[in-house]
Formats: sequence, C-alpha cells, structure tokens
Amino acid sequence: MKAEIITVGTELLMGQVINTNSATIARELAKLSIPTYYQQTVGDNPERMFESIQLASSRSDLIILSGGLGPTTDDITKQVLAKFVQRELVEDEEAMDKIIRFHQQSHRPMSPNNRLQALAFEGETVFKNHNGLAIGGAVETDSTIFIVLPGPPSELKMMLEKEAIPYLKEKVSNEGTFVSRYLRFFGIGESRLVTDLEQLIEEQTNPTIAPYAGMYEVVLRLTANGDTKEECEQLLDELEEKILSVEREYFYGHGEYETLLSITSELLKNSGLSIASAESLTGGLFSSTLISVEGSSQYVLGSCVAYQESIKKNQLQVSQEILEKYGMVSAECAEAMAENVRTIFGSDLGISFTGIAGPSPMEGKEVGTVFVSLADGVETKTIELHLARNRNGNREYTVQYGLNELRKYLLKK
Repeated sequence: MKAEIITVGTELLMGQVINTNSATIARELAKLSIPTYYQQTVGDNPERMFESIQLASSRSDLIILSGGLGPTTDDITKQVLAKFVQRELVEDEEAMDKIIRFHQQSHRPMSPNNRLQALAFEGETVFKNHNGLAIGGAVETDSTIFIVLPGPPSELKMMLEKEAIPYLKEKVSNEGTFVSRYLRFFGIGESRLVTDLEQLIEEQTNPTIAPYAGMYEVVLRLTANGDTKEECEQLLDELEEKILSVEREYFYGHGEYETLLSITSELLKNSGLSIASAESLTGGLFSSTLISVEGSSQYVLGSCVAYQESIKKNQLQVSQEILEKYGMVSAECAEAMAENVRTIFGSDLGISFTGIAGPSPMEGKEVGTVFVSLADGVETKTIELHLARNRNGNREYTVQYGLNELRKYLLKK
C-alpha cells in the first residue's frame, strides 16, 4: 500500500497557517509501515482540487485528504471527492444531532450551512469527530482508499487516533507484520554515515535502512517485515549489529523521539551525581537546556556564566597565569573553569564551555574553536572542537557535545 497526503486550504499555500497535518499523518502511517510517497497542498478551488485527487489516484493506493470539511462556502473537500468517486453525500443523523445539541447548549443560532459538517458518503465508513463537529470518513473504490479528515490539528489528531488508524490497521492486517526501529547517532554527518554504510544500504532488501538528518544528529530507521513480530525483531537485531560494528562510536540511543538531552538527563538522575556548569560562549544555554527537563533539580546545582575575562578570574578563580599564557579560549582555561566550578558549587561534576562563537576570530584562533571540559575531582577530560556553523549554531552544537561527553562519562561509571 502506497500513501499520498493532500492538505487542503488556501491559507496553507499563502503561509498564513503552518502545515503540521502532513507530518502528523505521515508519522502515523509510518508506524503502520505504510510508506508515503507523495504530498500535495491545494487551495480551496474545486477544479484544482479535482486535479490533485486525479493525480494522486493515478499513483497511490491510499489517499488521505485533510481540511475543507467545515461549514463555509470554501469547505468543499467532500463535495469534490464525491464527484470524483461518483458517490452521493447524505446527512449523518448522529453527527447532525451533535451539531444541533452544540448550538442549543451554547445558546447560539444554528445557520443552515452548519449542516454541511454532517455530510457523509452514502454507504461508506463514517469517522466521528471526538474534538469538533465536522465528521470525516473513508471511501473505497476498486483500486483506491480515500480518507477525509478535518483541518484543525486537534481534531485531526484525535480522529486519526480514534477512527482512521483502527480502520487502516484492519486494511493492512493481511499484509504481514512490519516493525520499525530507530538508531540515533551524534558527532557524524549524514553523508559520512551513509558512505560508511554504503554496502549495507546498497544490499538492503529486508530489513530496509532509511537515513535522515536531524538538527544536530542523524537517525536511521530500520524496517523489517515478516510473518510475526518476533521474526521482524530478529531481522532488526542482526542488521543493527552489522551497523554498530561500523558506527558504534557515534551511536547513542534508540527510539523515534529520544534525544541526547532525554537520555543524558535520565542517566544523570539515575547516577545520583550532581553537576554545576561554567559557561562562556554558551552563555547559560547548557544549564538552561538541562533544567528544561522535569526533575532536573535533583542533580543540577547551579551555573556561572563567565563571559568576560574578569568573571573567569574573580568568580571562577581561573589564575592570571593561565589567562595570560594560554588565553580564555584554551584547554587550560576550560579545565580550570570545570574544576573550579565543581569546587565552588560543591557538586560531584563540573562542566565548562569556552570558545569563539563568531563572527570574529579571537586570541589568534579561528571562529568555531571550542573547548569543553568535564571534571569529577579525580580527572578532567577536555575535547577541542572546530565548528563551522553560524554564531548561535555553534553555541547550540557545543551544548550537544557537552551532553554527549556527559553521557559517555556516565555510561562508563
């Protein structure tokens, strides 16, 4: 089964509303192992909408339309689809009763056009709207399944979960079992990862490998199909081991929505260790990122934003000798910052960040030169980075490197 998504609304084409519905629908289809090959956005125009449906039906088995189910004159999705599939639209009694009750309870007069929200395809499946009034539904032809969903995201998500997904699960139940697994990597680019895994990707049949780049990481989605879930899991285990035999150094976790922050925060919470940070180029971004996670008060003691040399010297007690001999952007300064912030705050761990975010070089060092240090009272580890993003990109990427160094330390402990 190949899917296509058509989002309806002139406001989407004009950029007045951000189209989140396509992403929501595609994610849910992926969970069912239904690939989405195409996406279209079309305005509230009957001719162009008909053309979009016609094009989609020529290449896709499942077509999902969202938007255009409301009571106004430009809400014409059902009417255009009904013309295409040659079905009659009839008023659904249960939906109409709900609309009438809504207006009665809210003491609003009901306009005749509100009845449009209760229209359903005669003899076809009706999807209830659990978070609104306009019903959706499914229409089946000899070769294609059409699904219509409301445009408001809160209504669409609920109808997907309660109505459309259960309906689709029955349709794909005889097509075998599909299981997906997500592998997450940090510190390696998508092009390098794909190059390293080129042979595996070229030879893929079942399971398949789909790489995609996040903001500061790369994710591989592995998908296996078989007769049982256990068979799929075994296939995924074998492929994962082959991948990690090549890229274990950069692998940090599983899960569709896991992040370096969520994984590192959980490790830090479970470790029972506390942490304090000394931040120069990150300007408090690392500590702000850490405390964005619920329960972070268990392990975050505090932070010192030491942007100026005088603060590094007076508050963090970095020696004048280090500052004069090595400079503020140096491994030696970063190590002193990490060790001293740990002592000052009385934490188990101290982490520091110093570098040049941009746009100008400093102390004879190029933009993007960064040092991150982690101290635990026994040893201090420092990494040197050379980043090539814009000013804030360098700062954000540095925070991710800090989280990753902390993650690796905690795993060893």
